[in-house]
Amino acid sequence: MIHEPATPAGKDPAGPYKMRLGIWMFVFYSLFYAGFVAINLINPLLMGAIVFLGLNLATIYGFALIIVALIEALIYDALCRKKEKAFAQAEKQKKHKSKSRSGKA
Repeated sequence: MIHEPATPAGKDPAGPYKMRLGIWMFVFYSLFYAGFVAINLINPLLMGAIVFLGLNLATIYGFALIIVALIEALIYDALCRKKEKAFAQAEKQKKHKSKSRSGKA
């Protein structure tokens, strides 16, 4: 039984963009998480402070970490799809121009 990819895989022209975007989003999230760790190291009692609707800072910050990760994932997906669409349109126009030039000759 041969296991082959479901679709042919080629070079991804949006790959460098995706990598840069992913790195920047990782840096942002890492700094956000580092803030959580720093509070726990510097002043752990602060995490017990009630900050919103009877919930302490640890709970709010923890949920914020989860929500920010989900929002970043949605933003990453939207921006990557947009860039892939732009590359696909550029490739389509490039093919269309080359066909029209070869047809005129």
